[in-house]
Amino acid sequence: MPLNRIPFMNIHLDNITTEEAMDYIDEWIASRRVGQIITPNCDQIVQVEKNPALAPIWNSAELLFADGHPLLWFAKWYKTPLKEKINGSSFVPELCARAAQKGYSVFLLGAGPGVADQAAENLKATYPGIRIAGTFSPSYGFEKKPEEVAAINEMLRESRADILILGVGVPKQEIFGYENQEKYNIPVTINAGATIDFLAGNKKRAPKWMVDSGLEWLYRTLKEPKRVGGRVLRDLAIFPLAWKYRPKK
Repeated sequence: MPLNRIPFMNIHLDNITTEEAMDYIDEWIASRRVGQIITPNCDQIVQVEKNPALAPIWNSAELLFADGHPLLWFAKWYKTPLKEKINGSSFVPELCARAAQKGYSVFLLGAGPGVADQAAENLKATYPGIRIAGTFSPSYGFEKKPEEVAAINEMLRESRADILILGVGVPKQEIFGYENQEKYNIPVTINAGATIDFLAGNKKRAPKWMVDSGLEWLYRTLKEPKRVGGRVLRDLAIFPLAWKYRPKK
Protein backbone atom coordinates (compact mmCIF):
# COMPACT_ATOMS: atom_id res chain seq x y z
CA MET A 1 0.00 0.00 0.00
CA PRO A 2 1.17 3.57 -0.63
CA LEU A 3 2.89 5.38 2.21
CA ASN A 4 1.19 8.32 3.93
CA ARG A 5 -0.80 9.29 0.82
CA ILE A 6 -2.56 12.65 0.93
CA PRO A 7 -4.87 14.42 -1.55
CA PHE A 8 -3.17 17.26 -3.38
CA MET A 9 -4.93 19.45 -5.96
CA ASN A 10 -6.22 17.07 -8.66
CA ILE A 11 -4.01 14.08 -7.70
CA HIS A 12 -2.41 12.58 -4.58
CA LEU A 13 1.11 12.62 -3.16
CA ASP A 14 3.01 10.33 -0.80
CA ASN A 15 4.34 12.44 2.04
CA ILE A 16 7.58 10.53 2.63
CA THR A 17 11.34 10.94 2.71
CA THR A 18 13.85 9.47 0.27
CA GLU A 19 14.98 6.94 2.86
CA GLU A 20 11.40 5.85 3.54
CA ALA A 21 10.89 5.45 -0.20
CA MET A 22 14.03 3.30 -0.52
CA ASP A 23 12.96 0.99 2.31
CA TYR A 24 9.50 0.71 0.75
CA ILE A 25 11.05 -0.21 -2.62
CA ASP A 26 13.05 -3.01 -0.97
CA GLU A 27 9.82 -4.54 0.32
CA TRP A 28 8.09 -3.88 -3.00
CA ILE A 29 10.74 -5.74 -5.03
CA ALA A 30 10.75 -8.61 -2.55
CA SER A 31 6.97 -9.01 -3.04
CA ARG A 32 7.35 -9.02 -6.89
CA ARG A 33 4.18 -6.96 -7.33
CA VAL A 34 4.25 -4.47 -10.21
CA GLY A 35 3.69 -0.72 -10.08
CA GLN A 36 4.96 2.70 -11.05
CA ILE A 37 6.78 5.56 -9.41
CA ILE A 38 5.54 8.91 -10.75
CA THR A 39 7.09 12.22 -9.75
CA PRO A 40 4.39 14.88 -10.21
CA ASN A 41 5.55 18.44 -10.86
CA CYS A 42 3.66 21.58 -11.87
CA ASP A 43 3.56 20.55 -15.53
CA GLN A 44 2.03 17.16 -14.74
CA ILE A 45 -0.66 18.66 -12.52
CA VAL A 46 -1.55 21.11 -15.30
CA GLN A 47 -1.69 18.21 -17.80
CA VAL A 48 -3.97 16.19 -15.53
CA GLU A 49 -6.28 19.21 -15.16
CA LYS A 50 -6.51 19.57 -18.95
CA ASN A 51 -7.01 15.84 -19.46
CA PRO A 52 -8.81 14.31 -16.44
CA ALA A 53 -8.49 10.85 -18.04
CA LEU A 54 -4.87 10.93 -16.81
CA ALA A 55 -5.87 11.20 -13.14
CA PRO A 56 -6.51 7.45 -12.61
CA ILE A 57 -3.04 6.71 -14.00
CA TRP A 58 -1.35 9.08 -11.56
CA ASN A 59 -3.43 7.97 -8.58
CA SER A 60 -2.87 4.27 -9.29
CA ALA A 61 0.91 4.69 -8.95
CA GLU A 62 2.63 2.74 -6.20
CA LEU A 63 4.55 5.87 -5.19
CA LEU A 64 3.94 9.55 -6.01
CA PHE A 65 6.80 11.94 -5.21
CA ALA A 66 6.50 15.72 -5.04
CA ASP A 67 8.96 16.97 -7.64
CA GLY A 68 9.24 20.74 -7.39
CA HIS A 69 9.51 23.49 -4.82
CA PRO A 70 6.14 25.06 -5.78
CA LEU A 71 4.40 21.87 -4.64
CA LEU A 72 6.13 22.16 -1.26
CA TRP A 73 5.06 25.81 -1.00
CA PHE A 74 1.44 25.03 -1.84
CA ALA A 75 1.38 22.07 0.54
CA LYS A 76 2.61 24.30 3.35
CA TRP A 77 -0.08 26.86 2.48
CA TYR A 78 -2.64 24.02 2.57
CA LYS A 79 -1.34 23.18 6.10
CA THR A 80 -0.23 19.71 4.95
CA PRO A 81 3.54 20.31 4.73
CA LEU A 82 5.52 17.72 2.80
CA LYS A 83 8.57 16.08 4.35
CA GLU A 84 10.74 16.38 1.27
CA LYS A 85 10.96 17.28 -2.39
CA ILE A 86 11.99 14.14 -4.29
CA ASN A 87 13.23 15.05 -7.75
CA GLY A 88 13.15 12.13 -10.18
CA SER A 89 16.51 12.89 -11.75
CA SER A 90 18.12 13.03 -8.30
CA PHE A 91 16.30 9.95 -6.99
CA VAL A 92 17.27 7.65 -9.88
CA PRO A 93 21.03 7.72 -9.12
CA GLU A 94 20.26 6.99 -5.47
CA LEU A 95 18.03 4.12 -6.57
CA CYS A 96 20.87 2.81 -8.74
CA ALA A 97 23.21 2.96 -5.76
CA ARG A 98 20.68 0.91 -3.75
CA ALA A 99 20.37 -1.50 -6.70
CA ALA A 100 24.14 -2.05 -6.73
CA GLN A 101 24.11 -2.63 -2.97
CA LYS A 102 21.15 -5.04 -2.99
CA GLY A 103 21.86 -6.82 -6.29
CA TYR A 104 18.79 -5.52 -8.12
CA SER A 105 18.92 -5.58 -11.92
CA VAL A 106 18.05 -2.45 -13.90
CA PHE A 107 16.70 -1.97 -17.44
CA LEU A 108 16.91 1.43 -19.19
CA LEU A 109 14.22 2.20 -21.78
CA GLY A 110 14.16 5.53 -23.59
CA ALA A 111 16.17 8.43 -25.04
CA GLY A 112 17.73 8.48 -28.52
CA PRO A 113 19.72 5.73 -30.26
CA GLY A 114 22.73 4.70 -28.21
CA VAL A 115 21.96 7.02 -25.29
CA ALA A 116 20.64 4.30 -22.97
CA ASP A 117 23.72 2.20 -23.77
CA GLN A 118 26.01 5.06 -22.74
CA ALA A 119 23.94 5.67 -19.61
CA ALA A 120 24.34 1.99 -18.69
CA GLU A 121 28.13 2.18 -19.13
CA ASN A 122 28.27 5.27 -16.92
CA LEU A 123 26.18 3.54 -14.26
CA LYS A 124 28.55 0.57 -14.27
CA ALA A 125 31.48 2.92 -13.76
CA THR A 126 29.77 4.92 -11.02
CA TYR A 127 28.14 2.02 -9.15
CA PRO A 128 30.45 -1.01 -9.40
CA GLY A 129 28.52 -4.23 -9.30
CA ILE A 130 25.25 -2.80 -10.63
CA ARG A 131 23.46 -5.34 -12.80
CA ILE A 132 22.20 -3.94 -16.11
CA ALA A 133 19.46 -6.20 -17.42
CA GLY A 134 19.26 -4.42 -20.78
CA THR A 135 18.80 -1.15 -22.66
CA PHE A 136 16.57 -0.06 -25.52
CA SER A 137 15.80 3.16 -27.38
CA PRO A 138 12.32 2.85 -28.93
CA SER A 139 11.44 4.43 -32.25
CA TYR A 140 9.61 7.73 -32.46
CA GLY A 141 5.89 7.14 -31.97
CA PHE A 142 6.47 3.56 -30.80
CA GLU A 143 3.42 3.70 -28.54
CA LYS A 144 1.22 3.78 -31.67
CA LYS A 145 2.90 0.67 -33.13
CA PRO A 146 1.35 -2.44 -31.55
CA GLU A 147 4.05 -4.75 -32.91
CA GLU A 148 6.85 -2.66 -31.36
CA VAL A 149 5.00 -2.37 -28.05
CA ALA A 150 4.56 -6.17 -28.00
CA ALA A 151 8.26 -6.67 -28.79
CA ILE A 152 9.27 -4.25 -26.03
CA ASN A 153 7.04 -6.04 -23.53
CA GLU A 154 8.60 -9.37 -24.47
CA MET A 155 12.12 -7.93 -24.19
CA LEU A 156 11.39 -6.47 -20.77
CA ARG A 157 9.72 -9.63 -19.49
CA GLU A 158 12.62 -11.81 -20.63
CA SER A 159 15.12 -9.46 -18.96
CA ARG A 160 13.67 -10.38 -15.54
CA ALA A 161 14.73 -6.94 -14.32
CA ASP A 162 13.77 -5.62 -10.91
CA ILE A 163 13.70 -1.93 -11.89
CA LEU A 164 12.75 -0.25 -15.17
CA ILE A 165 14.01 3.29 -15.71
CA LEU A 166 11.53 4.62 -18.27
CA GLY A 167 12.27 7.89 -20.05
CA VAL A 168 10.07 8.56 -23.07
CA GLY A 169 8.38 11.81 -22.00
CA VAL A 170 5.30 12.82 -20.04
CA PRO A 171 2.56 11.57 -20.26
CA LYS A 172 3.66 8.90 -22.76
CA GLN A 173 5.83 7.07 -20.24
CA GLU A 174 3.17 7.01 -17.51
CA ILE A 175 0.52 5.78 -19.96
CA PHE A 176 2.87 3.09 -21.29
CA GLY A 177 3.63 1.83 -17.80
CA TYR A 178 -0.02 1.88 -16.76
CA GLU A 179 -1.10 -0.09 -19.82
CA ASN A 180 1.80 -2.55 -19.96
CA GLN A 181 3.28 -3.13 -16.49
CA GLU A 182 1.34 -6.36 -16.01
CA LYS A 183 2.62 -7.57 -19.39
CA TYR A 184 6.33 -6.89 -18.90
CA ASN A 185 6.13 -7.86 -15.21
CA ILE A 186 8.98 -5.75 -13.80
CA PRO A 187 8.22 -4.81 -10.19
CA VAL A 188 9.38 -1.16 -10.13
CA THR A 189 8.89 1.21 -13.07
CA ILE A 190 10.23 4.68 -12.38
CA ASN A 191 9.15 7.33 -14.87
CA ALA A 192 12.29 9.34 -15.38
CA GLY A 193 11.80 11.86 -18.21
CA ALA A 194 15.19 13.16 -19.35
CA THR A 195 17.10 11.25 -16.67
CA ILE A 196 18.57 8.72 -19.11
CA ASP A 197 20.04 11.64 -21.09
CA PHE A 198 21.51 13.02 -17.86
CA LEU A 199 22.98 9.64 -16.91
CA ALA A 200 24.56 9.34 -20.35
CA GLY A 201 26.05 12.83 -20.16
CA ASN A 202 24.04 13.68 -23.26
CA LYS A 203 22.44 16.60 -21.40
CA LYS A 204 23.72 18.53 -18.40
CA ARG A 205 21.61 19.00 -15.30
CA ALA A 206 21.37 22.34 -13.60
CA PRO A 207 23.98 23.06 -10.91
CA LYS A 208 23.02 21.60 -7.54
CA TRP A 209 22.39 25.03 -6.02
CA MET A 210 19.80 25.74 -8.72
CA VAL A 211 18.13 22.37 -8.20
CA ASP A 212 18.06 22.87 -4.43
CA SER A 213 16.64 26.39 -4.70
CA GLY A 214 13.91 25.52 -7.20
CA LEU A 215 15.57 27.16 -10.22
CA GLU A 216 16.20 24.10 -12.38
CA TRP A 217 13.34 25.23 -14.65
CA LEU A 218 15.27 28.45 -15.38
CA TYR A 219 18.44 26.56 -16.25
CA ARG A 220 16.60 24.21 -18.61
CA THR A 221 14.73 27.12 -20.22
CA LEU A 222 18.00 28.91 -20.94
CA LYS A 223 19.53 25.71 -22.34
CA GLU A 224 16.50 24.63 -24.41
CA PRO A 225 14.29 27.71 -24.88
CA LYS A 226 12.22 26.30 -27.74
CA ARG A 227 11.46 22.98 -26.06
CA VAL A 228 11.15 24.05 -22.44
CA GLY A 229 10.09 27.70 -22.67
CA GLY A 230 6.56 26.98 -23.85
CA ARG A 231 6.08 24.44 -21.10
CA VAL A 232 7.20 26.93 -18.46
CA LEU A 233 4.63 29.44 -19.70
CA ARG A 234 1.93 26.78 -19.72
CA ASP A 235 2.85 25.80 -16.18
CA LEU A 236 1.91 29.24 -14.86
CA ALA A 237 -1.58 27.74 -14.77
CA ILE A 238 -0.48 26.02 -11.55
CA PHE A 239 -1.21 29.22 -9.60
CA PRO A 240 -4.94 29.43 -10.38
CA LEU A 241 -5.11 25.67 -9.85
CA ALA A 242 -3.53 26.06 -6.41
CA TRP A 243 -6.29 28.55 -5.58
CA LYS A 244 -8.99 26.33 -7.06
CA TYR A 245 -7.94 23.33 -4.97
CA ARG A 246 -7.18 25.18 -1.75
CA PRO A 247 -8.77 23.56 1.31
CA LYS A 248 -12.17 25.02 1.98
CA LYS A 249 -13.17 25.96 5.49
